[in-house]
Amino acid sequence: MFPSISNAEFYQKSKQTHKQKHTPLMIIDVRESDEFAEGHIPDAIKRSLSTLVKEKDSFIEDDTYCVICHSGKRATQACNYFNGDGIQVVNVLGGMSEWRGC
Repeated sequence: MFPSISNAEFYQKSKQTHKQKHTPLMIIDVRESDEFAEGHIPDAIKRSLSTLVKEKDSFIEDDTYCVICHSGKRATQACNYFNGDGIQVVNVLGGMSEWRGC
């Protein structure tokens, strides 16, 4: 199983990290290219759910990735996929449909 974070908690964490100039959050946006182009979280890495299998080697096991999609279904699928391979993930509940940042 993997942890989840509410959209409000995620927003606060991203704001706090930015203000304190810590290492930026590793945010993986698993939506498709057209969705990502319509708007995304600054510094998010775009990795479509459909391409994660091919790109899995680009993720570092010691890092923790916050995974987001539109509403949560694809992010949950991605977290399940990563979790089975030892990559640390946090599911952002509500996805971009609830994002109020920027």
